[in-house]
Amino acid sequence: MELRELRYFLAVAREESILKAAGSLYVSQPNLSRQMKHLEEEVGQQLFLRGSRKITLTEAGELLKRRAEEILELYQKTERELSSPVTEVRGDVYIGGGESYVFNIVAKAARAVREKHPAVKFHLFSGDMTTIMEKLDKGLIDFGVFIEPADLTKYDYIRLPFVDTWGVLMRKDSPLAEKKYITPENLKDAPIICSRHTLGKSIVSDWFQRKSEELNIVATYDLLYNASLLVEGGVGYAVGLEHIINTSGTSELCFRSFYPKLVSHLDIAWKKYQVFPQCSEIFLKELQQQIV
Repeated sequence: MELRELRYFLAVAREESILKAAGSLYVSQPNLSRQMKHLEEEVGQQLFLRGSRKITLTEAGELLKRRAEEILELYQKTERELSSPVTEVRGDVYIGGGESYVFNIVAKAARAVREKHPAVKFHLFSGDMTTIMEKLDKGLIDFGVFIEPADLTKYDYIRLPFVDTWGVLMRKDSPLAEKKYITPENLKDAPIICSRHTLGKSIVSDWFQRKSEELNIVATYDLLYNASLLVEGGVGYAVGLEHIINTSGTSELCFRSFYPKLVSHLDIAWKKYQVFPQCSEIFLKELQQQIV
């Protein structure tokens, strides 16, 4: 399986047509058809469902599409790293993580690196813990920022000198907004919007003193911003971290911390035995200096 075949395959998947894909690739339609037939023979499965008006992907085709995108992204990342001239520090640093104000320290380290090495670029990816771990494992990102609870036994990591505070995001006109803190009893029958990552995790269920299936969970989310839209719409109370959603000024929302107080530590992790490009090594050293 060649990179060229994967590029051709992604073009067909994108255009949903051999003819249109051939035009975008500047190759002949018969040649592209032969390439796709050869690819199907090579993987041993049908990749396309050829309809009268458009081509769609089979289940195997969808899987190959995801993997092809990851392979090409990793190839391009490696190509950029290897093409950097030795006389100048340049390159790309890839960092992923969930929503947290801890990215302030990442920003400070990035700024310090760029002041010394302006050819270094930074790329941030947002996502839940599972998504970030997958990207880290596949080499698509260099670092992942994780919020407790997270199993980091297979990574090297450093604990950041911050904690995130748990609480509830709610409308300012909701009954619980009158309270200074939120207790488990306050949320006993309340409609709860909860992160999929925290469902069943001891750090949250221990605070509630109940299992997640015993709570009135009406919606789940990956990123708190999306959950805040449900809160604004009156769907429920979103359990999450402080400082992520702006609740000042004219915002219809407010945040109330848990009582007893519940906090999570934050870590930045990378693959064990990782061989970093120079720009990523410099960033990690700068981050460590910011932490001290």
